[in-house]
Amino acid sequence: MTGQSKIQIRDLYIRYTDGREVLKGITLDIPANQITVVFGPAGGGKSSLVRVLNRLIDLADIAEIRGQVLLDGMDILDEKINVVDLRRRVGVVFSRPIPLPLTIFQNVSFGLEVAGEKDQRKLESQVEKALRQAVLWDEVSDRLGAPAYSLSGGQQQRLCLARVLALEPEVILMDEPTSALDPVTTAMIEEFLQRAKEERTILLVPHNQQQAARMADFAAFFLQGELIEFGDGEELFMNPKHPKTRDYVQGRFG
Repeated sequence: MTGQSKIQIRDLYIRYTDGREVLKGITLDIPANQITVVFGPAGGGKSSLVRVLNRLIDLADIAEIRGQVLLDGMDILDEKINVVDLRRRVGVVFSRPIPLPLTIFQNVSFGLEVAGEKDQRKLESQVEKALRQAVLWDEVSDRLGAPAYSLSGGQQQRLCLARVLALEPEVILMDEPTSALDPVTTAMIEEFLQRAKEERTILLVPHNQQQAARMADFAAFFLQGELIEFGDGEELFMNPKHPKTRDYVQGRFG
C-alpha cells in the first residue's frame, strides 16, 4: 500500500457483555484520501469498527476492549481525549437516518452552532454547501424552515449526511448510507464521495457487493470478527488471494 495512513488499528479486540467477540485482534491501516470499503456478511464486526472510530462504542455494552486505534498518531481509545473534538474530525452516517427534532436548516447548522459559530451568513453558506454536497439542496432550498421529519426517508438520510459534511470532518465513516436511496441519488452520492476523497478519508460499509466493487480504492473483508483479507480494491474483487474471500466474492456463501 502506498501513501500515508490516516488511521492505524493495532490488535483491536472487542467483547460485548453478552459474550460476543465482535472484533478479534484487528490490525488494519486506513490510507488517507482514499475510499476504504469494509465488506462481508452480517455479524462480521463492520458496524462495531465504525463505532470505535468515533467512540460511539462508548454507548454500547462493552465488557472488554483492548488494542490501539491511532488517528494521525493520536490514540483515540485514550480515556483522556476530547470525544467532542474527535467527532468533529471523524463524522459518521448510518443506514437509518435520525434527524434532530428541529428544522431542516437547524439540523445542518446544529454542529456548527454547538462549536461556537454565530455568524448567520457563515451558517447559511455552510448549510447550503453541505446540502448541495448531499444532493439535497434543490429539493429543500425553499423550505429550510420546515421540520426535518417532513422529509421522506431518503431525504432524511441525505440530511444526516449534510449534517456531518457541514462540520468538514477529516474522516467520514459511512455504514450503508445509501441503502434507503434510489439508484440515481445513490450514483450522485457516490460521485460526490469520489470528489470528496481529495480532501477527506472515507471508510464505507456498502449495502451490497456491487457498490463495494465500484467504490473501493482499498477493501477489507471481515468474517465473524476477523479481518480475512485487505488490499487494493480492484485486485481484491477481481483476484482475491484468500479462499474465504474468493468464496464470498463469487457468491458461494453470505
